[in-house]
Amino acid sequence: MELTLDELRAVTGYALARAERVLPVFEASRSDDHRPRRALDAAAAFAAGGRRTALLRTRAADALRAGRECPDEAAALAALAAGDAAASAYLHPLAHATQVPHLLRSAALAVRVAELTDGASVDEALRDASDAAGPVVREVLRRYPGPPDGGGRTGALVHTLDALLR
Repeated sequence: MELTLDELRAVTGYALARAERVLPVFEASRSDDHRPRRALDAAAAFAAGGRRTALLRTRAADALRAGRECPDEAAALAALAAGDAAASAYLHPLAHATQVPHLLRSAALAVRVAELTDGASVDEALRDASDAAGPVVREVLRRYPGPPDGGGRTGALVHTLDALLR
């Protein structure tokens, strides 16, 4: 399997757009912690045509760490979505189920944040996430098998989103 840089940029752009929607939840909780914002800035630079550098990995790891350190569940999940968005630039061209969350977890986390904070309809949030995925993201996803089992509520949302996008 091959993945072009343009395809990776489309995947990262999708993950970025989903994570940006919920970043304010983290920023309201931890206004002095800019790690998730920096991860999204790095993802945005790559999605816009920038180079795929080690900075993306560093920023992704920093945002994931910010999420693990945050005691508020919704805010923590928003930070994790930012980390996953930056990490999506490193989706592997291997037809393994374990790669699917790299494509969809940021969007699934954003759905979960909306569920926790807005009391939003999960079906509506999933439809919105599905509608936002362009044809390149859908085509890349179809190259992979379905997602692995597990992952709690977020894993269940990854499964549902996967089914909607295929």
